[in-house]
Amino acid sequence: MSGFQRNAAAEHAEHRNGESLGQRASRAVSSGIERVTASALGPYQSAVVRIGFSATWLLFLLREFPHRREMYGPDAPWSWGMAQQLISNNDAFTALMWSDSRVWFEFVYGVAVLASVLLLLGWRTRVMSVLFMIGVLSLQNRSVFMGDGGDNVIHLMSIYLVFTRCGQVWSLDARRAARARAGGFGSPGVDLAGPVLWWVIGLALSTITFTGRVSFGWLLFFWGLWVVQGLWWFADRRSERGEARQLFDVVANLAHNAALLIIMVEACLIYATAGWYKIQGGRWQDGTAVYYPLHLDYFSPWPALGDLLSAFGPMVMLVTYGTVAVQVAFPFTVFNRKMKNVLLVFMITEHVFIAVVLGLPFFSLAMIAADAVFLPTSFLRRVGGWAARARERAVGGRAGGDAAVPEQRPAQDAEPSAVRT
Repeated sequence: MSGFQRNAAAEHAEHRNGESLGQRASRAVSSGIERVTASALGPYQSAVVRIGFSATWLLFLLREFPHRREMYGPDAPWSWGMAQQLISNNDAFTALMWSDSRVWFEFVYGVAVLASVLLLLGWRTRVMSVLFMIGVLSLQNRSVFMGDGGDNVIHLMSIYLVFTRCGQVWSLDARRAARARAGGFGSPGVDLAGPVLWWVIGLALSTITFTGRVSFGWLLFFWGLWVVQGLWWFADRRSERGEARQLFDVVANLAHNAALLIIMVEACLIYATAGWYKIQGGRWQDGTAVYYPLHLDYFSPWPALGDLLSAFGPMVMLVTYGTVAVQVAFPFTVFNRKMKNVLLVFMITEHVFIAVVLGLPFFSLAMIAADAVFLPTSFLRRVGGWAARARERAVGGRAGGDAAVPEQRPAQDAEPSAVRT
């Protein structure tokens, strides 16, 4: 009888332990759901990604401004007619296919430059991220043979940025919201510029729709963004704490967190594929791969520097094997804080080396901007503080009433686990 009681007690204990495990699992799931719906994770990481890619594209457009017509315009070797045939087959989006006019090309190029500047500053980031994407796709899809690996990264990230809330910090939008909260003006999203910009974009979309120059899929995408923005403004105007506003916040947070995760996965895939392909190459296996680009005229802006770096054989071998090791290992270390930060230092150093020694600055800037999504928040805050103090010293402190507004942190200064310190 006592044995039966012991068995019953053991079964009851096992049942109770099973319930506690289930409850803990349920709480963990609930906590995770609340985390990804209640806040936009990685506000500093998404801001530095926004700044990095918009700055990279802006610098590229400014550097190629004298050659813009030969690269993407009416004087390009890849003629407008050939581009038209290609676009008709793959349905890629480019506004430059709407007209072969030189004036239209200059207008699109100017809009691409302006959108890059405004996205860099964080002015109306929701709208400017869409215009930034339009500028990137329009130019790159017009001349498909002009890009390199860095252009491909910008191409993808410009699409992902549309779904992020990348203006929470380090932006004019964040400064405007902070001023509204400090002044008690109510909801920071209600102003005159927002509705006017929304109506102008709606008029432009209506014109494009009636001309029939854009495929149905892209029209549905752009009209969907326009309608959502209008509903967001209406809900924001009705009540800052209403159910509609809370629903839009949840949807926006989910979209932001999903896009941020995709950016992180994309960066890992880039390094993983690059590393594993290198392993299959004979020059990478024998440790001599780095030697050859240092002596190619196309990749040698500083021939003397290339000769100096390649003169010591063991150093070439170390850099070759180290590059492969870091690229292959990085995706497996993103959840280990110390290892991830160490490899980030190596990868950013590698890209700086590529920019200077091999003469590929925009490729390196694009990859550094992609790497920035993994930077720890504490480091980014520290850099932001240094930049703020340097700006104050440069302008002589707060001389006027609107000289500076303290930066407001997001309501929940959260971050994904892969970027935590």
